[in-house]
Amino acid sequence: MAANRRRSTAAPRQGRALVAGAAALVAVVSVQAHGSASGAPAASTLTVAKDGTGQYTTVQAAVNAIPAGNTARVIVSVKPGTYRETVKIPATKQNVTLQGSGSGRGDTVIVYDNASGTQKPDGSGTYGTSGSATVAAEANGFQARNLTISNDFDEAAHQNMSGLQAVALRTAADKVFLDSVVVTGDQDTLLLDTASKATSGRVYMTNSYVVGNVDFIFGRASAVIDKSVITLKKRWDGSSAGYITAPSTAADRKGFLINNSTVNGDVSAASFYLGRPWHAGGDASLDPMATFRNTTLGAAIKSAPWTDMSGFSWKDDRFAEYRNTGPGAGSASSNRPQLSDSQAAAQETADWLAGWTPSAS
Repeated sequence: MAANRRRSTAAPRQGRALVAGAAALVAVVSVQAHGSASGAPAASTLTVAKDGTGQYTTVQAAVNAIPAGNTARVIVSVKPGTYRETVKIPATKQNVTLQGSGSGRGDTVIVYDNASGTQKPDGSGTYGTSGSATVAAEANGFQARNLTISNDFDEAAHQNMSGLQAVALRTAADKVFLDSVVVTGDQDTLLLDTASKATSGRVYMTNSYVVGNVDFIFGRASAVIDKSVITLKKRWDGSSAGYITAPSTAADRKGFLINNSTVNGDVSAASFYLGRPWHAGGDASLDPMATFRNTTLGAAIKSAPWTDMSGFSWKDDRFAEYRNTGPGAGSASSNRPQLSDSQAAAQETADWLAGWTPSAS
């Protein structure tokens, strides 16, 4: 983000694993062409295992094996382990699911440490905020399930760098379903975006954790974070100060809805804002939007929980609460807008999803 916010690809294993990978690839193509016996597309599965017991040893290698133009559901099943790599799902490969096969979210971890100011290996410049993502999903229908996506960039060791934003997960697509995942980082952890300013993008996240400290849920998507935990994290120097959301919503769209969730963390009381308006590129036509409703707010939340950003007043945009509880909740005031019951009726999850019902298939 602007102002004060701011590939690795391995070949399939040789021998028997290569044959198995080729067979799975044929299955993907067959499903695309013919569908399942019942006429409905059937999901194909590609397996990844760091220890060589799968078809591929890196996640990106499995993604690369999916044919361009794919529309059928393909599950990239990732066995437990830590995969230090970046992963990109391009727009031409729709309906890809990254799914950990372990017993819990922490068993399978995809992690890297690029930051906005990190120099690219080819010398062509730095990655920039969006390019720093450990996992970048640009294809419609992307899903992630039962795993952790992390950016472990070391801010303390790079205080001389310009551009400390370090994204763990970036989505720039429609119908994105994030279920039972952990997305963790420091500044700019979760970028929920769209393919372009003119393109809409719906995201539904549930039963998950998001960890960070500065603008760590940001972007222009219409996103619901439901039944999840937002964990506040201290800064690199041990201080407590931060902002949860930084939406950059277009004026005719819905922004972020945090619903039936919990905000907590081992940070100081009254040290975090719920959010601030990100007018990306100084675009005054944007109308950033964030609503926290039916959510338990920890003591870290400030009594005046919204603040300005880069010369734009939050009061000119769309920020509100509804029936929050906990020590960080507060009553209605000029610094703490609350939705009326009638207003809240138009800010339900179904209003954000606009006819889309997220499902694992």
